[in-house]
Amino acid sequence: MCPYRLVLEHLTSRWGVLVLIELLERPYRFSELRRAISRWGGRGVSEKMLTQTLQTLERDGLVHRDAKPVIPPRVDYSLTELGREAAEQVRGLALWTEARMAEVQKAREMYDARKNGSEQG
Repeated sequence: MCPYRLVLEHLTSRWGVLVLIELLERPYRFSELRRAISRWGGRGVSEKMLTQTLQTLERDGLVHRDAKPVIPPRVDYSLTELGREAAEQVRGLALWTEARMAEVQKAREMYDARKNGSEQG
């Protein structure tokens, strides 16, 4: 797979989008981030999936993992400059989707009605 397509896949993955948008607000600890993502509705993200998503975004240079040598261990996640730039773009797409959802839903209904009419006729 082409490298830029792979990064685009990471940015626009189900959990990648939400991680980036949430981290735009502030740094989070793992459990805080998991709860914040769950507020977006639907089924929450599993620990395993969030860990994989954070590792992927960290590898791509978008997320910074700051492990503090304290007891109990404390790890904070934040965006790098590159990550902040990407997150702004992703948030723009998310806001556009939210603003245009009624139009998308109407188009879907019209498509389904045409499709069902042609299959019955």
